[in-house]
Amino acid sequence: MTDTTLATTFDSLHNPTFLQACMRQATPHTPVWLMRQAGRYLPEYVATRATAGSFMGLATNRDYATEVTLQPLERYPLDAAILFSDILTVPDAMGLGLSFAQGEGPRFAHPIKTEADVAKLAVPDMVKLQYVFDAVSSIRKALTVDGKGRVPLIGFSGSPWTLACYMVEGKGSDDYRLVKTMLYSRPDLMHKMLQINADSVAAYLNAQIDAGAQAVMIFDSWGGVLADGAFQSFSLAYTARVLAQLKRHGTDGKVVPRLVFTKGGGQWLQDMKALDCEVLGLDWTVNLANARALVGGLEYGSGVSGPGKALQGNIDPNVLFAPPEAIESEVAKVLNSFGTPFQGNGTGPTHIFNLGHGISQYTPPEHVAALVAAVHRHSQKMRA
Repeated sequence: MTDTTLATTFDSLHNPTFLQACMRQATPHTPVWLMRQAGRYLPEYVATRATAGSFMGLATNRDYATEVTLQPLERYPLDAAILFSDILTVPDAMGLGLSFAQGEGPRFAHPIKTEADVAKLAVPDMVKLQYVFDAVSSIRKALTVDGKGRVPLIGFSGSPWTLACYMVEGKGSDDYRLVKTMLYSRPDLMHKMLQINADSVAAYLNAQIDAGAQAVMIFDSWGGVLADGAFQSFSLAYTARVLAQLKRHGTDGKVVPRLVFTKGGGQWLQDMKALDCEVLGLDWTVNLANARALVGGLEYGSGVSGPGKALQGNIDPNVLFAPPEAIESEVAKVLNSFGTPFQGNGTGPTHIFNLGHGISQYTPPEHVAALVAAVHRHSQKMRA
């Protein structure tokens, strides 16, 4: 075997389908995991959070973070685990003071308002985020069964632009007035902040890789609120800056796939095609067949496969409120829209099933079971 082949042979896992699909390799079924799969829809998560006392009490405690990361895997045959943390840990380490009030979203005690605030920003000492890296190592250990990992572990961060939105707004926003005011009136300040954010995110994700993350994902949750042109300059360019700095291999020598998800970014798939990553995540507004044709790569033929991205997504999370038979029908529509994934040797178009955004806290847990079972069942039939 060549070194490249060894790096993309995931024999240290009982279930490598997620990583194989990331690398556009054939899999026996379409792998599935869910954004926010460890969360408030699970009663066991609610109980653990109550014990921890708060969201940050969970996220900053290695043992609690490990426990809640594994909870959905105990219920469902998911094909990947994702680190339990938050996208805003990096600006918190910059000194902005992250907190979560019960029933509310995240807030920063010290948002960025002035040129002087921007001037104080710097890439944080990663020691301040050691609790995250300790959790990664702990989760990897907990996932190990009979010397192999049950499933791969995904690490993540918010994108430079999404972090900047929270940093300027101080919390979630309906109109993004404050951050867009800075963008249009002082683009120099915004670019300076985004540069620091990008370098911080790269250092953060590299440290997660060193700790054992087997794939890393950048969540550009607010990229879709930008105007055309602004998205390319203020979001995409800085996501690309992160990707350029990321380690390509873990400490075990295996390749670490990089995933990028931009909510509301479907109209810019042609631009995102050039990103130096393996996987593009799609929200539920995107037609998978069209995305496959545009960025999924050339179809396998004549012994040659073309370059392209694996695609991840993209069922509407609200489908999970429908009865199980309706969920199964909608799952089939999503899988059929992508079409039969690549089969055979080499590489070709592949699909990772996921929601088009995070799972709602009100989702019935048994409906998630129906979705996961439907993905595995239908995708196996398609390959037959």
